[in-house]
Amino acid sequence: MNSVGYACLQQVLRLCAFPLRRPAIVQPVTRIERIGETLAVPPAIAPAQVDLLAHVLFALKHEGVNLGILAQALPQVPVEALEAELRQSPNGVYIRKACYLREAFTGEQIAQHSPVKGRFMPLFDPEQYLTMAGARNSRWRIEFNGLGTLSYCATVERTPQIVALLEHDILGRTREFIANLPSGMMDRAINWAYLSETKDSFAIEREEPSEDKSRRFIQLLKQAHERAPLTEDYLVSLQNATVSNPLDMAAGYRHEQNHLANSFHGAAGVTYVPPEPELCRELMDQLAAFANEAPTHIDPLVAAGIISFGFVLNHPFMDGNGRLSRFLIHHTLCRAGVLENGLLLPVSVAMKREERLYLETLQEFSRPAREFWDVRWIDQGNLSFNFTGSPAIYRYWDATPGVTFTLEMAKRALEVELREETTFLENYDRIVKRVDERYDVRGSDLANLVMMCLTQGGTVSINRRKQYRYTVPEAVFDYIEEVTQALLLEQQEQLEVTAAQP
Repeated sequence: MNSVGYACLQQVLRLCAFPLRRPAIVQPVTRIERIGETLAVPPAIAPAQVDLLAHVLFALKHEGVNLGILAQALPQVPVEALEAELRQSPNGVYIRKACYLREAFTGEQIAQHSPVKGRFMPLFDPEQYLTMAGARNSRWRIEFNGLGTLSYCATVERTPQIVALLEHDILGRTREFIANLPSGMMDRAINWAYLSETKDSFAIEREEPSEDKSRRFIQLLKQAHERAPLTEDYLVSLQNATVSNPLDMAAGYRHEQNHLANSFHGAAGVTYVPPEPELCRELMDQLAAFANEAPTHIDPLVAAGIISFGFVLNHPFMDGNGRLSRFLIHHTLCRAGVLENGLLLPVSVAMKREERLYLETLQEFSRPAREFWDVRWIDQGNLSFNFTGSPAIYRYWDATPGVTFTLEMAKRALEVELREETTFLENYDRIVKRVDERYDVRGSDLANLVMMCLTQGGTVSINRRKQYRYTVPEAVFDYIEEVTQALLLEQQEQLEVTAAQP
């Protein structure tokens, strides 16, 4: 069956692009419709295979804006074809978009036989994509409303899942939740968030931080509230603060090729290769410009997802990229002014719990990108990297999976991690108070035993009883268990009652 639109352009021109999620295919249907994972196109509507411009216009009309393909395809469409179509439809929306993009990608001007009239049209359909107000091109009366620029742009589809998460108002609920806590409890919850965020951000990298490393990373998280603009120098200073080996500390964005690898040896173990150093530097400048502007113009969590995943996909340093990418979520939210009074949303804690999903989200980009690299083993520890693709795969990327994941983790950070920890702290206070009213136990011993009992579902283990047998009477162990189990049972019954209510 013949392909149409982007699929046809990809096939005929042999473009370097990721596989389409829903390719357009000619099928025996009477109208254009989605069938499974394809866009079914009636034979009567499908353009001729050789008519490249017709496929561009079909794609823009029916498949949205795929800048990665258009940046490679439009320069191969003859100017004469565009000018002829423009004569037929001088104010047509899709030919105007095609002309606008071709001029932007090539710098070659297309002749207008009469000035374009009518209102400005957005390049990206706001009903299909999340967008941001941008520059207007008076010549074609097109407004660039993408998330970035025509040199570096992420796209985020307005999926039902993303719409529902945005309507949930995660950040508003977080502020309300913290504001309603007693002041002492709020401080303890925030302190827990800083400690846990640090521990789990390192744990995702399979690293156990030293006390000094933990202290420095916590300080780094607190610096996010300073709302400093992203620059190369600032990111370098952050990178230096996250690594302990002086040899790993960067002086600037990398000047050599780096990569990610699994446990396999040689080229077979290379799982992702980020853009080459020169392109990486250009894209990082673009990403920094976006990060300094976008958080106050679009939903801050959407901006955070784009910035965090954009950073880790660019991989601008030889070490520390993962931790910095997660730090940038906090930096973005602080820059937007939505986390005040030192508040921190423990997103890394949620990510650690959903580590497999985190990896799968990254792989939605890393796996297809890996296909455009010829990696060869030279000798032990040395590999050669030859890029066979187009820079467009890094310039124009689909951030929908990354934004969805970021929103989900922010929601979990509030509704699971913060709430569970606050409940834990409230339970701890109630149990300590009850035990302290009946028994005279050293404060540090009581604190440790209550925390252990809560962590283990209401039981003080035999080993713990032995450990404290010389300082804590046997009856205290039993009473701690009795109070803890009664409290946990009461809360479980309340949850069941709530769940049963319509």
